[in-house]
Amino acid sequence: MSSPVRVLIADDHPLFRLGLKFALQAQGFEVVAEAETGSQAVEYCRHNPPDVAILDVRMPDGDGILACQQIVELGLSVVVVMMTTFQEPALIEAARRAGAKGYLSKETDPAELARVIRQILATPDQDWLPTPQALPKLTPRELCVLQLMKEGLANKQIARRLGLSIETVKEYASAAYRKLDATDRVTALLKAQQLGIL
Repeated sequence: MSSPVRVLIADDHPLFRLGLKFALQAQGFEVVAEAETGSQAVEYCRHNPPDVAILDVRMPDGDGILACQQIVELGLSVVVVMMTTFQEPALIEAARRAGAKGYLSKETDPAELARVIRQILATPDQDWLPTPQALPKLTPRELCVLQLMKEGLANKQIARRLGLSIETVKEYASAAYRKLDATDRVTALLKAQQLGIL
C-alpha cells in the first residue's frame, strides 16, 4: 500500500487552514505541517520537504508567489499549488513564472482539489493553471495617465505633472479606455485593477 501524499498548508487564516486540513484528510492526504506566512512555508520545505505545498497568494511576511519561487529554487521535489480568492491574470502569470503547478480558487470542491493534486503528481511536466485572458497592451504613457488618475488627479493636474496639454492627456486616457473596453474613468480604473495592470 502506497503512503499518503504529504501536504503543507500555508495560509494566514487559521479557520481556512483547519477546514482545508480536514477536507484533505478526508480525501486520504496527510497534512504534515501548517504555516501562517510564506517564509514559514519556505523554511519548513527546506528542512522537511512535503510532497505538496498549498500556498495562499496573499500572506504576511513574504507572499505566496515569492514563497513559491523560493521553494522551487530549493531544487526539491515539492509540488506547489496556489489556492486563493484572487483570479487576476497578472497574479496567475506571476504564479506560473514562479513555478507553481496549480492555481485554484478557495471555493474549489475538496474532491476536485484532491483530483487535481493527484493529477499534478502523476503528470509533473504539466501545470493546472488557468490560461489568463490576454492583457490589454497599454503604452507606458497610457499606464502613467491611469496611475495618476488612480491617485485622484484631474486631467488638468495630470497635464501639469507630465508637461503635456490637456488634449494630449485626454487622448491617452481615451486610448486606455478603448483598450480596457471602458467608457469612463471609474470603469477603466476598476478593470485595470481587476486585471492586475495597476
